[in-house]
Amino acid sequence: MALNPTIEAVTERIQARSEKARAAYMQRVTRMREAGPGRAHLSCGNIAHAAAAAGPDQEAVAKQRGPNLGIVTAYNDMLSAHQPFERFPDLIRKAAREAGGTAQVAGGVPAMCDGVTQGQPGMELSLFSRDVIAGAAAIALSHNVFDASVFLGVCDKIVPGLVIAAASFGHIPAVFLPAGPMPSGLPNEEKSAIRQKFASGEVGREELLKAEMASYHSPGTCTFYGTANTNQMLMEFMGLHLPGASFVNPNTPLRDALTTAAVQRALEITQQGNQYTSTADILTEKAFVNGIIGLHATGGSTNLALHLIAMARAAGVVLDPMDFADLSGVAPLMTRIYPNGLADVNHFHAAGGLQFMLRELLDAGLLHDEVRTVAGDGLRRYTEEPKYDEAAGLQWVAGPERTLNDKILRPANDPFQATGGLQRLTGNLGTGIVKTSAVKEEHLLIEASARVFHDQESVKTAFRAGELSRDVVVVVRFQGAKANGMPELHGLTPTLGVLQGHGHKVALVTDGRMSGASGKIPAAIHLAPEAAAGGNIAKIQDGDIVRLDARAGTLEVLADDFEARAPAELDLSEVNDGLGRELFEPFRRIVSTADHGASIFFTEEV
Repeated sequence: MALNPTIEAVTERIQARSEKARAAYMQRVTRMREAGPGRAHLSCGNIAHAAAAAGPDQEAVAKQRGPNLGIVTAYNDMLSAHQPFERFPDLIRKAAREAGGTAQVAGGVPAMCDGVTQGQPGMELSLFSRDVIAGAAAIALSHNVFDASVFLGVCDKIVPGLVIAAASFGHIPAVFLPAGPMPSGLPNEEKSAIRQKFASGEVGREELLKAEMASYHSPGTCTFYGTANTNQMLMEFMGLHLPGASFVNPNTPLRDALTTAAVQRALEITQQGNQYTSTADILTEKAFVNGIIGLHATGGSTNLALHLIAMARAAGVVLDPMDFADLSGVAPLMTRIYPNGLADVNHFHAAGGLQFMLRELLDAGLLHDEVRTVAGDGLRRYTEEPKYDEAAGLQWVAGPERTLNDKILRPANDPFQATGGLQRLTGNLGTGIVKTSAVKEEHLLIEASARVFHDQESVKTAFRAGELSRDVVVVVRFQGAKANGMPELHGLTPTLGVLQGHGHKVALVTDGRMSGASGKIPAAIHLAPEAAAGGNIAKIQDGDIVRLDARAGTLEVLADDFEARAPAELDLSEVNDGLGRELFEPFRRIVSTADHGASIFFTEEV
């Protein structure tokens, strides 16, 4: 089918906007390509240092016998999603050796768990960790002894940071290796109900902890469709995973076979072979459009509205929030995965998963097929799913042509809703976004008086005191990147959910972030300019009538004197001190606005 005209128009608009930045990026990539493999330019002393600890691969590394892969790992054993990576380096080295190459751990990058830091001071470092990860990965690869890179990362800021680094080393191939989701535990709806009962005082901490541990119970990615699993979808839609790799459980024969195959493929696409595919060949304007369509069609995490902009800029591609809005208008919402429904990613994968979605979207003209991927040319290859048995080994077969559960996954011509799960907001509060895929129709328009707060705990205190038992727009400001690093405010979801459950009209307005698990409460987030930069959110006063219309994409304060008011100011020195937060003051000073990716790297207008 012919490409949808809106997708074609948005792609052309991005290409035109990116012309200068993309040309400069490709000029740098071409210069590095033409220089050839980096090891060829190193001295004997350089090479000896690089090979000294390579064990059985020492001579092969030193004498450049075959391509050498650089492993960049976000392993730690506190993140359940990353714990399986502990055994990956041995798997990768063995697979590389058997395929005629070598592999070395180039370096590790930090990986924090947003589930641990939710509502805690550490969450104020979470967004900035993305750019730290990008810088750390760049240092790992800067030794210039690697012919391709394999990236081990899954969760929230980690994959975007690794993609930024991969784009910066765009002359060499990059393959992303996921670890997979943990098996299903306590159903998400039951977990959510216990959280709300705890928020309202109906159950104690012991029962809450029991429910949480039944949900997060083993190695692997959390099974709800938050930022981590949205990242995995993106890596497949954008061609940086092998087909079907995203949602295979950890420590299974199929998972290990996919890891081995990814290593073999990374060796095949280096500059020394006949199938050279650099990262720059993959991360094009079309690839990012495909990623945005995937984000909308799956009802993915709001965090990716920030991360995709920053990831694209690293590859010389300039995205704008309007691109997301226009693409949302043509992308059908095809899934119901928690928090947008009751199912988790294991149920989604079993129902047909990404392979069914990709087939449907390609057949409907809603994705670019003519793209390069780590698997070869064309996105259609990603409609195939991997199968493994001991006798036949790993094979790819045609993916499902129909959904196996239409309560979880629907075809493009019969979606859960005709448009995507994110909406851009404009009005006298600036710009922002709202996630609509989990919000019921009757909650898409909220008009109520404001109650203004400057931190999450104050909201919870007011709730416990009964001060919010009414129709209310909760405003939580000075939560942007310049103020305190733009933490997620997901800890407010149970509290606001209780108010909504009591029949009140409730919305959240903030210059901060919500979690990838944000759901049924309409939340206007990522407001720019933020309060710490004098944005209009700093002018809201208690009692102002705020109107959030997620259908029309508008956010307004209905007060005649609103624009004339002076913005409130807040002393942030105390909240930016302790637990390492003081080290990130330079980041807060230079970070770009949310609509430009909230990045310390790409702060200038294009």
